[in-house]
Amino acid sequence: MRQLAFGAMALVFTPCSALHAQNPAVDEIKGRIFDAHMVQQMFANGLKFCSELDGTNFYFQPRNRVLNLEEYHRSLENLASAQAFNPQTRRPWTAQDAESRWQQVKKQALADQENCALVASLPALEKRLQELQPNAAAAGKKD
Repeated sequence: MRQLAFGAMALVFTPCSALHAQNPAVDEIKGRIFDAHMVQQMFANGLKFCSELDGTNFYFQPRNRVLNLEEYHRSLENLASAQAFNPQTRRPWTAQDAESRWQQVKKQALADQENCALVASLPALEKRLQELQPNAAAAGKKD
């Protein structure tokens, strides 16, 4: 009995979901546009530095500036060798702390570069969506 009820519900909801189903390309573009708008909001201060965020630099939000990865890496090594106080761990910097932070900022540099590329692609994505939507609407009317 329970399986019959679920089967009936599936039949009821299937036509509704078919009406809302769109071209997968349209859905993907809408998702990327949404992501680009979110990046614009969340990474607003960093966007002005996109010309420098090429994978060799990263955006350092607390100081609202761009830092070079290699220079930052040398600074981390110096902090560890001098055993300077690390406020995050509340103890002196270690080689492991420096390596961990180095891995984080390398990932951040790539993410910053990807964020800039996504925001830069926004006009092209919106144009492509406008081109695809009339085609998707026409295909939906044919069915």
